[in-house]
Amino acid sequence: MTMISKDPSAVAKVALEVDSLKKSFGGVAAVDGASFSVEKGTITGLIGPNGAGKSTMVNLISGALSPDSGHIRLDGQEIGGLEPHEIGARGLIRTFQISREYPDMTVMENLIVSASNQGEKLFNVCFRPSVGKKRDRELVERALHTLITFGLYPLRNEYARNLSGGQKRLLELSRAVMADPKVLLLDEPMAGVNPALIEKLGEHIVELNKDLGTTFVLVEHNLEIVEKICSKVIVVALGTTLAVGTMAELRKNKAVVEAYLGGDVRERVGS
Repeated sequence: MTMISKDPSAVAKVALEVDSLKKSFGGVAAVDGASFSVEKGTITGLIGPNGAGKSTMVNLISGALSPDSGHIRLDGQEIGGLEPHEIGARGLIRTFQISREYPDMTVMENLIVSASNQGEKLFNVCFRPSVGKKRDRELVERALHTLITFGLYPLRNEYARNLSGGQKRLLELSRAVMADPKVLLLDEPMAGVNPALIEKLGEHIVELNKDLGTTFVLVEHNLEIVEKICSKVIVVALGTTLAVGTMAELRKNKAVVEAYLGGDVRERVGS
């Protein structure tokens, strides 16, 4: 089991900490004592074979599920068991394997409604343009800048339902950025995406990490992109932490190779 340092200087550098986390369904352990940490300002990969417990861990971290035991800390503060909107308000935003845009809103409206503390701002932008004009202009300018960054500006007035699958991926990442997260948890962002767009998404993640200092946790099956953009990779198997290192180091780890290639990892409920 990976031990989490409690040295104050080390804790100050940790954005996300998972400590002895457990979750079972019907007596079957989907997450079984997993422990790992993610340093601030990094792009960290979270990988594992099918049935490793990754999806359950993501759901626990993001608040979709409550842990049976263990701890999840964001900037040193416990978030395990909080509701998803409470965790989001504290600065951890999660994307999904299947994009969840608002189909009957335009691309621009999707971004505005996704901004942190946007409720009153959105109302003012749409229905009370004379109220808080400066604040509202700043929100719109930020949304437009984000659209330009992700190459979605020409589609700003298009309804989200009309976007292609790849464009929806870009929109989802844009919406997450508008929420101004401390930690952005990306759940298989490359799934079903063509190679050219995978390259573009990877570049956007690296640029956002560099320019905004956003901490990324990338849950991904595409090991090529994981190796390319992640400084550290956490491997999970059978619901627990198997190894931590660079992809080059993990390739030499016998336990990791066996977990991926040995056919010894069982399918688990909820993982």
